[in-house]
Amino acid sequence: MSDIITKAVIPAAGLGTRMLPIARTVPKEMLPIVDKPAISYLVEEAAASGITDILIVTGRNKSAIEDYFDYSPEYEEKLISAGKGSLVKELRSVCTKANICFIRQLEPKGLGHAVYKAKAFTEDSPFAVLYGDDIIFSQTPVVRQLADLYEKYNLGVLGVKHVPKAQIMRYCTLDATPVGEKIYKVTDMIEKPAEDQIITDLAILGRTILKPEIFDVLENTPPGAGGEIQLTDAMKVIANRQSMIACDFEGVRYDMGSKLGFLTANVEQGLRSKEVGEEFRKYLKNLVGTL
Repeated sequence: MSDIITKAVIPAAGLGTRMLPIARTVPKEMLPIVDKPAISYLVEEAAASGITDILIVTGRNKSAIEDYFDYSPEYEEKLISAGKGSLVKELRSVCTKANICFIRQLEPKGLGHAVYKAKAFTEDSPFAVLYGDDIIFSQTPVVRQLADLYEKYNLGVLGVKHVPKAQIMRYCTLDATPVGEKIYKVTDMIEKPAEDQIITDLAILGRTILKPEIFDVLENTPPGAGGEIQLTDAMKVIANRQSMIACDFEGVRYDMGSKLGFLTANVEQGLRSKEVGEEFRKYLKNLVGTL
C-alpha cells in the first residue's frame, strides 16, 4: 500500500527573466491573478488536496513571499477599527491552510537543484512538487488527481498535457504508453528536445509526485539544458529504472512566468469573479467594439 501524500514542495526561486522588468523587484510568484498572488493559488491547491506541510523554496529578493504568508497586524487593526473585522479571518486563512516553511536556494542552479533543497523537509516521504510558474484551475485539484494515482500504482506521477510541436521543444517529451483513460506508463523523457528527438506530444506541465529516491539521483545529476540541474533529467533515470505514471490532468493551466499567460489568467479569472466579473465583461465588450 502506498503512503498518503501530505508534503509538498513549491520551487519559487527562479529569476523570472521572461517577466522583466517587473520581475527585477517583484517576485513573479507574487504577480496577481485578480486580487491574489499566483503562489497563493498553489498553496490553496495543495491544501485542498490533503497536503498538510509545504516547503517554499525561495531566493534573494523574494521576502515578499514570506511576508504574504504571515499575519498583518497593521492591516488587521485598521480593518477592525473600520468595522470590517470579518475580513481579518479571511486574511489569516491563507497563512493557516497548511504548515508553511521556507528555505533559500542560494544559487540559481535549476529546478532539480531547488527540489534537492527539500531533502531534509521531505525525509523519507513521497511528496508533491508544484512548479511556481504553473497555475491550474480545475474541479478536482491537480495534486489530488495525481495523489490518487500514486496511491493506486505506487510510482512517481507526472502531470502532463498534449503540447503543440512548436512549444514542446521548450518543455520535454515523454515515451508514454496508454494504460487507462488519459493515464500513461512513462519509460523515458527528454528535456527541451530538438525537433528530431520528440517522442510524443505529451509534456510535463507543472505538477509531479516523487518518491524520496529522487534525491539520490539528483545528487549525481550533472547540469543539463541551460547549464542547470534539470529535474526532468533525474526523473528520466527513475522512468528508465522502474517507469512512472503520467496523468493528462483535468484543468486549465496558465504559465504565470510569461506575459501572455499572466494576461490570459487575469482576463479569464476576472470574468469569473463574483465581485467584478459582470462589470468587467461589460467593459471588455465595449472595449472590443472600439478597437
